[in-house]
Amino acid sequence: MYLTKAAARQQFLDARARRARSEGLLASAQQVLPDVYRVALYVSMGPEPQTGALIDWLLATNHEVLLPILYADNDLGWGVAPGAADLVPGRLGLSEPPIDLGSDAIATADLVICPALAVARDGVRLGRGGGSYDRALARTRPGTPVWAAVYDTEVVATLPFDTHDRPVHAALTPNHLIPLQRSGHD
Repeated sequence: MYLTKAAARQQFLDARARRARSEGLLASAQQVLPDVYRVALYVSMGPEPQTGALIDWLLATNHEVLLPILYADNDLGWGVAPGAADLVPGRLGLSEPPIDLGSDAIATADLVICPALAVARDGVRLGRGGGSYDRALARTRPGTPVWAAVYDTEVVATLPFDTHDRPVHAALTPNHLIPLQRSGHD
């Protein structure tokens, strides 16, 4: 059991820092991707589960990919992925699309795959603490599947949560998709 979100966050960040290599999400996503057109995703960094090959595959198979744009207030706008070579530098070293469609563009996504440090079996998602994705996920259409991208070892029994935390439907790992029992605190 984790006493605080900060303690849990630090434990998962430390474990990721010790990973020998980051694994990608492409193989597992290819096996479970529902029949969708527009996927909201993100460009992975460092030891996060890698999304680059997944983004390339989605674009090559005629899907549209929305990528986040981090605003100064830590909220997220969204832009259509033009291809990896055409991304521009964003805040905090992020790679972003050059055209911002606004923060409400996530409501047009058919599937959202968001970053996480860990996810609990009841759907509680532990992010990095800025609240960016909790605000963005509040704007998704009802019924839109939301998957958290994590490693298998980052799917845990429970995590601390706050009332503003937005639960997710599943955990996408490099090995498989793990359906989660969404909690009543969403």
